[in-house]
Amino acid sequence: MEMFSIISAYTLAIAITWLSAHAIKYIISIFKNEKASISRTIFTSGGMPSAHSATIVSLATVIGLRDGFESGLFGLAILVAIIVMYDAVKVRRSTGEQGVAIKALIKEQGSKVKIPYAAQGHLINEVVVGAIFGVIIGAVVFLATK
Repeated sequence: MEMFSIISAYTLAIAITWLSAHAIKYIISIFKNEKASISRTIFTSGGMPSAHSATIVSLATVIGLRDGFESGLFGLAILVAIIVMYDAVKVRRSTGEQGVAIKALIKEQGSKVKIPYAAQGHLINEVVVGAIFGVIIGAVVFLATK
């Protein structure tokens, strides 16, 4: 338990959740026979589970359990979590779909314009699973550092 006095439960929840969500993405990409690489898994958007959603929900869970679910800090954490998850599904997913359409048009027209990268964003189930994963990891970290 000595290590936990140096590293706060908040920091520990963020680190463990982020790393494990990306490890799960990597394992899933191997099973799907996709181009699996650590850097690709970490630096591309989308995939199961949403590491952003998992991380912010994990932090919100630890804040709620440590500081109280009625605290202003927990309210702020939930607001940020909602914004992150909405952005992942609506904004980043939409721009990714637009990027795919633009790439198709460039190819179809035979244009010499450099084909842009199209960020994938997340499907709703990736965000929901990420959020559930975040609650679980947040609760485990809270109990381990209590």
